[in-house]
Amino acid sequence: MKAITVVPGSPDQVQVSDVEEPTPVAGTLLVEGRMLGICGTDVEIVEEQGRGSPPPGQDRLLIGHESLGVVLDAPADSGFASGDLVVGMVRRPDPVPCSPCANGEPDFCRNGRYTERGIKELDGFGSQRWRTEPEYAIKLDPELGDCGVLLEPASVLAKAWEQTERIFGRASWRPKVALVTGAGPVGLFAALLGVQRGLEMHVLDLNETGPKADLVADLGGTFHIGDVRDTGVAPDVVIECTGYGPLVVELTQVVAPDAVICLTGITSGRRTVQVDTDAVNKAMVMENTVVFGSVNAARRNFEQAAHALAKADLRWLRRMITKTVPMSGFVEGLHKKGDDIKVVVDLQA
Repeated sequence: MKAITVVPGSPDQVQVSDVEEPTPVAGTLLVEGRMLGICGTDVEIVEEQGRGSPPPGQDRLLIGHESLGVVLDAPADSGFASGDLVVGMVRRPDPVPCSPCANGEPDFCRNGRYTERGIKELDGFGSQRWRTEPEYAIKLDPELGDCGVLLEPASVLAKAWEQTERIFGRASWRPKVALVTGAGPVGLFAALLGVQRGLEMHVLDLNETGPKADLVADLGGTFHIGDVRDTGVAPDVVIECTGYGPLVVELTQVVAPDAVICLTGITSGRRTVQVDTDAVNKAMVMENTVVFGSVNAARRNFEQAAHALAKADLRWLRRMITKTVPMSGFVEGLHKKGDDIKVVVDLQA
């Protein structure tokens, strides 16, 4: 079978080549890989030193963590059957394990010894067939079809919203106005899940090229361009998806009292800005503002995301996928062009 393998940090070492079939392991699912999503993490693994790591003893990493496949073979007592549409979970608990990992929350791993398929010390899903344990597989509504490849990024936002809502539990009131910063795939999923929660939705981006504005409008949201301080919006909740540090500071200056700001974005930038930290501290204390970070997702978040995608307008989800490339086009798909939102790989092409 064919697979996409890389040497992390070496862009000229991306290969689509023949590899051995996944080793049969008792109790696991055999899955035919259908689609593979590409995101910024994949770009970092391919192009940056120190971002990804192959399995111990190997030079190459089979890349890919945004999966979609169809079960070919499943154990009789697994809860899965041939033909099921599935997504593989990414993170695995550390071997110690720490307390969160021992309780099914490797997304909160405290010692950093977790592993991740297609990212950290485990081969990923960028192959024509792969295996996974049933406890790390999520069954999808078959009506989703190829849009099921959107589950992994949606799960990250499902966790972000879950944690945000837990923080709002500290008080009697509930948010009404939400702002999402960044209108890439992560931002659009943040907006989708916010609208499903009945919130007035605003989305901020730096440009309006491509289908972003229409996708936000079709959710019933308002699309803004430019500086967050010029939107006229005082959000109760912010899901920040750009990773742009100066924007985080600006957000603390525009949110409503008692607001919650969830940070989900990361960039490799090294920007330096002058900040009146005393003023920021005072404003956050006096206004009960919470700023926190969220990464990865637990099984329950994957299940929450699967439910959210099943409720979404399938036509809207299909418009999220703006380009599909064959396995040989993986490198081309790493860098979005023009109107691209989500680029995916057809593992059977």
